[in-house]
Parts: sequence; structure tokens; C-alpha cells
Amino acid sequence: MVTLLRASVLSDDEKALMVRLSTSLSKRAKHDARMDAYYEGRQRLDQIGLAVPPELRRFETVVNWPRAVVDEVARRLDVRGFVMPGEDDASEVLREGWEVNNLDSDAPLLSQETMITGRGFVTVGANEDDEGHPLIRVEPSRQMAATVDARTRQMLGLLRSYKDADRARRRTLMLPNSTVWLRMSTSGWRVEDRDDHGLGRVPAVMFLNRRRPGEWWGESEMTDVIPITDAAARTLTNLQVAQEGLAVPGRYIFGVDPSKMVDAKTGKPVPVWEAYYTALMVHANSDARAGQFTAADLKNFTETVNHYGQLAASVSGLPIRYFVVSTTNPAAEGAIRADESRLVKNAERKQTDWGDGWGWVMGLYVRLRTNKWPETNRISTLWFDPGTPTFSQRADAVQKLAGGRPLLSRRGAWTELGWSKPRMDTEQAYFDAESEDPYVTALAAKDVAALAAVAPVPPVTPPMAHGPAPVPAVVG
Repeated sequence: MVTLLRASVLSDDEKALMVRLSTSLSKRAKHDARMDAYYEGRQRLDQIGLAVPPELRRFETVVNWPRAVVDEVARRLDVRGFVMPGEDDASEVLREGWEVNNLDSDAPLLSQETMITGRGFVTVGANEDDEGHPLIRVEPSRQMAATVDARTRQMLGLLRSYKDADRARRRTLMLPNSTVWLRMSTSGWRVEDRDDHGLGRVPAVMFLNRRRPGEWWGESEMTDVIPITDAAARTLTNLQVAQEGLAVPGRYIFGVDPSKMVDAKTGKPVPVWEAYYTALMVHANSDARAGQFTAADLKNFTETVNHYGQLAASVSGLPIRYFVVSTTNPAAEGAIRADESRLVKNAERKQTDWGDGWGWVMGLYVRLRTNKWPETNRISTLWFDPGTPTFSQRADAVQKLAGGRPLLSRRGAWTELGWSKPRMDTEQAYFDAESEDPYVTALAAKDVAALAAVAPVPPVTPPMAHGPAPVPAVVG
């Protein structure tokens, strides 16, 4: 049972740790806000050094390549299950905990958060409504800061700073043996609740993107593509301005008195913009001369944007078709796999790294559920194939593996096809129902005698020894 102890103050060590974590979070706030703006496509051109007059603000155009860099990798990071130490099959208990916490929909949020800000957090806590299923929650990275022991690589403390629905400032300080909830008051931070759980570990796991030894902030997946996105945004904004003023051929007319340009029906002067866009203008002055200038060729802008798209593909590992429009015919499956090799390898590396993190999360889940620590480092995370999921490619590969000398069981073939466990159980029930039909059973066993017993074969007329029978004559 979890006991909540109310206390009014923090200890000196807890205060010092909270101040240190709060300072780190404040220093990181500007970076996190900038990364969030780039992911959402809300960065402004004045932030990248381009002075745009107010009247031209409506021409600002931002191509959101940073979101593509994050989302295309996140879409390939789907957890299939977990294997407990000493077991060969996926754990039903851990799968149940995964489903109860709706992690099929929340786990992709962790992948996005980790790649946007460079770090992600998952917390595990007691569930007052269902003690058999502890809560697993993906936390907002911009509100979190942690400190880690460099030798053991275990968190010494975690701080979450946020505002509630009433805009009141709140903090949660998570320690190896306690979790403290605080609220800002007129006299400073006041402790509202304390949970002395005594786990010996902070009930949270930190995920890092592109982590480096001794560095505990990670790096955004968008870092390399941001400068190229800024350059493309400048080019597209210039394209919008040029298109407005130079794409339409400029017209000129000499020898005409503007006061004579009147509407034939109303007798009022024709506005300048209307005269400019009028398709046919008739004037009585024989000396009037009209013509038009050649429209500007904007191809240089589009070629520049395509060049930036190629650069973005080179630094991100995504295929070029993810950034610019391709007019070539769709590639074959083998060519697609080769084109996405860097993308797939990037996803596989993240599966290896973040798979350890999810194993630690499920270890905390088991500890809170059973009061016993499992071998957390040995909980293996199973992932779906991050390659492009083409059904024909998978089916052909499985057929070759299972043909001739069987290499896979029926259930193993279903696993290779990426079927979920409920789908496998449903299909197995269909097979069990078919096995109760004696005819189907005999047909599968190629038992001729049994087939004749359940479905007698009609006698076959033997062929004639001397050719076909003569055709009878027609009687009139």
C-alpha cells in the first residue's frame, strides 16, 4: 500500500536539488521553445534574420521539413511486445499493462517528444483506481529536467514544472525514495503531498535522442535540417513576392490621356487596377501605343528550393522524394528498400537504444504491481520491422521460407506478417472449427479412404476401347 505523508517543507538537500533542476530547465526553455516552433511550422522569418515589411507578411511561406524529419522516423517505431528474463515468448502480463495504459497511442508521442527536444520521459506510478495496473504516462519534455549519476546511469532526481488549469504554478519533485508535490504560494513553494514509496529508484525513465557519453540532454532530430529549412523559407518568400509583381506581364500605353479612360456606361474614370487588368482597351487617339513586357521567369526559385530539398535529404537520411516533388515513375519494392536504407537503419538504432528504456519502464511496472524487482536490464523489447511494410514483399518472403522444407510454424508465419495477437487467436479459432469438419480433416490429411467415407466419389465411366461412340442419326 502507498502511504501519503503530508509535510510542510523540503529538506535542505531537496531544496538544493530542486533549485539546480529548475535552473537547468530555465536555461533549456529557449531551446525547447525554438524546437517546438520549428516542429509546428510556426517559426517566423524575423527570427532568421530576414526583415519583412508588415505589408509583405502575408507572403511568408514556411516549408515544414523539420516535422517530416521527426514524423517519418516516429512512424516506424512501433512496439510489438516484451519478453521477460528467462522466457521465450512475449509476456502476456506486460502486454496487458501496455494495453491498459493505452500505450499503442501514447508511445508514438514519446518518440516525437524525444526527437523534437532531444529528451523524453515516462513515469510509472500507483493507480488508486486499479492497484493491479500501475499508471504509465508519457510526460511533456519541455516541463522536465533530470540529473543523472554518470557512473550508474541512474537518475538522482527529476523535476516537473508546470501550470494547472487554474494557472497556478506547480512542481513535482521525484526522488529515489520519495515523490513530492508542491504549489507556489505567497510565501514560496509549499509542499502539498509527499509519497515515501521507498523504491530506491526514481519512478521514471528518461529517453535521449542522439545521446553522447556523459551528456544528459540529447539532441533534436531536426538540428541538421533547420538551417536548410530557413534558407528554403527565404527562397519561398522571395518567390511569393516575385510572383505577385513579376509573374504577370507588365503592360504599358503611351499617348493616352488618363482622364479620357472612362467607363462607357457610367462615364466615370476607370480605376488604375481595372485598366491594368482589362483584356481589351479601345482608344480614339491614333497616336496611342500599347504593349507589354516579358514576364519574369521564376524557374530559378524552384530550382533553388529543389536544391535545398536535396541537401535536407542528404543530412537527414530521408529519401529525396520526401522533400521535393518527383515526376519519375514509382520505384519497385527493391529500389524503395535501398532508397530508404539510411532511414531504416536510423529507426533500428533508435529501437535498440529506446528498447532498453521501455524495458526499464516495464520493470518499474512489474515492481509496483508485484512489490518485486525483475531483472530490469534483461526485459527485451520487441519491435515491428521499421522497413516499408509492403504486403506482397512480406508474403513472398514468408512463402519462400515456409515452402518445401518448413522453416516456420503457422503462428511464426503470422508473426512475420505482423499480425496482432487477437488476430492470431481469431485465425486459430477458424482453423480449430475447420478441423471439426471430417471432410476438411480428411482432405488435409490426403486420406482417400476417409474421403470416400464422408463424401463418396461417383463412379467414372471407363473410356471406350475403339474410339468414341457413333453419332446417332436424326429421325425426321
